[in-house]
Formats: sequence, structure tokens, C-alpha cells
Amino acid sequence: MTIIEKIFSRAAGKDVKPGEYVWAKLNLVAMRDFGGPNVIQEYEEHYGTRPVFDAQRVAVTFDLHIPARNEKVAENQKTLRGFVHRQGARLFDVNTGVGQHVLLESGLVHPGDIVVGTDSHMNLLGAVGAAGFGMGTTDVAGAMYKGKLWFEVPQTIRITVTGTFKDFVGAKDLILHIIKRLTTSGALNRAVEFTGEVVDRLKIWERITVASMVTEMSGDVGFIVPDDSIMDFIESRAGQSIQRIAADPHAVYEREYEFNVDDLNPQIACPHSPDSVRDVAEVAGIPVDQVFIGSCTNGRLEDLESAADLLKGRKIKDGVRMIIVPATMEVARAAVRAGVHEIFLASGGVVTNPGCALCTTGHPGILAPGETMVSTSNRNFVGKLGKGANVYLASPTVAAATAIAGEITDPRSI
Repeated sequence: MTIIEKIFSRAAGKDVKPGEYVWAKLNLVAMRDFGGPNVIQEYEEHYGTRPVFDAQRVAVTFDLHIPARNEKVAENQKTLRGFVHRQGARLFDVNTGVGQHVLLESGLVHPGDIVVGTDSHMNLLGAVGAAGFGMGTTDVAGAMYKGKLWFEVPQTIRITVTGTFKDFVGAKDLILHIIKRLTTSGALNRAVEFTGEVVDRLKIWERITVASMVTEMSGDVGFIVPDDSIMDFIESRAGQSIQRIAADPHAVYEREYEFNVDDLNPQIACPHSPDSVRDVAEVAGIPVDQVFIGSCTNGRLEDLESAADLLKGRKIKDGVRMIIVPATMEVARAAVRAGVHEIFLASGGVVTNPGCALCTTGHPGILAPGETMVSTSNRNFVGKLGKGANVYLASPTVAAATAIAGEITDPRSI
């Protein structure tokens, strides 16, 4: 069996195969400040005041419009807090950060778990071998009540990566390179397993980067088999021993791809699609108005440190805005202790409170028509961050080098 087949077999209580529909028990149901109020409205319309299936396995995360930016958002957040109070569910308020990251830090997600939520990037949890699914309002409302959902078992694609990264090349360059080949529809309704010597060496923050962009291939869920360091992280947060999960040696895959990174250069996704990928050197010199470092894809401490290493002792270019957003409060505090926060401020950057930030409209830093931004986020579709704006996707080091030069820049030239 593949990983997803093993997970669904355990959750359904029987052996399953691709294409089969099953009722699967859930380990965690999550909703965020965006979409969550609609879930509560539907829940109470159908189930009234009846309790959720397990209050300790229902979580509300605030990570999108935080703190509340207008009265409507404040009302929505009040609604969510009230539901949590009535049901006894878990609340991660405006002082915590990106929901999936906070759930990982809190020890609520384990390898082999099935987690559903209102965020399209729930599959980020595959970084630790969990099956995270983004769902609509009705599904999440029903999941909170029943503790299980109806799934079709997907086929699995296996991606094997070999070689050794060059300097200033890493996980973000790898996943952009993969998306270039598979395209934004290449994993439609599929599970994806990442394997190979390069993947085995990835640390948790790098695995998060790779897994978070399975959505940009239209994949349902992506997996990286946990190694000892990942298990140590999960078990230390969970306070208990956790079982590993991996595919069987002779698992059957629908498709297999191989990539070698020996000659891979820093990559960048050009407007207006995550699969419009080129070497940074090919588009170097394009002026930018803004740089964003953060998001669920590249907002961990090590992401921030890699940018700070380039920025230390340097100033960003006059006329360029640089916005840095840690993924979580845990990351933000660590960045302060490590001196990273001060490096960003000294360079001329703006550091905001933890959260999703410039992933979509509704956040401070949205672009004006005609402006250009290099972002470490995961999407650059038309209008996503301002009508008429141009967004490029790249690694934190490319973003930092670009902020220094004021134009798209290969970090190896700094």
C-alpha cells in the first residue's frame, strides 16, 4: 500500500484501494477565522446546540485577518470565540499564527492522522506524514458533528529526488522546479509521495515548504516519510510515543517522476502562475516595488535566518518595501532571541505580527496596479494580491537579494 492507502485503511477499519469510497474517522477538525463563521452557521442550522464529536479534536485558528481589521471581521471572530466557549473546543487566537504551523507546534498532528479544515493548504501537514485536506463549509460542519467524512481513495504519484543542492538552492527551488514539470494541474485529485536522498535530508522547515505547494499542483495531499528528527519533534510536542508511517516497498503508483538537483539553480515563478518557472538569472534585473518574506510556505525561523544572513549589515534599496511575517509567535520569539528581528529592522524592513499575511487580499501590504513583488508565498494568480499587480514566487534568499538590489537578483551575485 501507498501512504494514503494505509491511512485510509486504518481510518476506515478495512483494506482500501484507489477509487474506492470510504467513511474515514478523523483525528482533527480545524477551521480558521476565514470560512469558520460559515461553518458554525451551518453547524447550528443542522445540529443546533448538540456537542461536536470530540471537543479536544476540534480547533479554531486565527491567522488570516489578524487582529481584526474591520467590524465585520471582529464580529466573525467573536462568533468563533463564542462557539469555542460553548463547545469547549480549542482556540488559537490572534496571538498564535498560521493555523497548520500552530497545530504542529501544539502536538495535535501526528504521522498517519487525517485532518480536515477550511484552508486549502491543509496538505502542508504532509510534511510530518499526516493527511491534511482542505474542505468546504458543509464538509467541515458535518465532520465536527460526526468525526468522520466520506472520501474517495486517491491514486498516488511518487516523486524521487536525487543529487546535492548548490549553494543558495533549496526546498523552494526544488518544489518550483517540480511544479514547472508537472504544471498546476499535474497532480489533480492525487496523493503525492516525495522520496529520494535529497528529500530524506530535508529538515522540518524544508519539508513544510515542499508539502505546502502540493496544492499548487492541484494535489489532494502530499507526504514525506518522517525521519528521526521529525519523530523527535512530533513526540516532544505530543508528549507521547508516536507510530511512524511509510509506504510498503512494493506499493503501486499511478505515475513516477525523477528529478536530479545537481545542476539546479535558484528558481522563480513568474506572473501569473506557480508553474511559470524559470532560473532567477533569466529574469534578473526586473525592478520590484516590494518584497515579502513569510507565509505558510517560508515563514519558519530558518527561512527568516537565511534571508537575514544576506541582509545583515546591508540596507534594502531606496524605494523598495520589504515586509517580513513570521509564521507563528513561537517563530517570532525565536527570531527576536536570535537577533534576526533586529537585522530586518536595521535593513529597513517592516516586521508584522505572525500570520498568513500576503497570501491573498485583505492584508496590509497589498499592491497597487502596475506594482511588482517578489514573494516567498505559494500563489501568484492574477488579482490575488492586488488588481493589475505582478507577483513572482521565490525563496527567502532570492527575496532578500532582490530587496537589497531593488531588482530581481540571484543571491549568488550578492
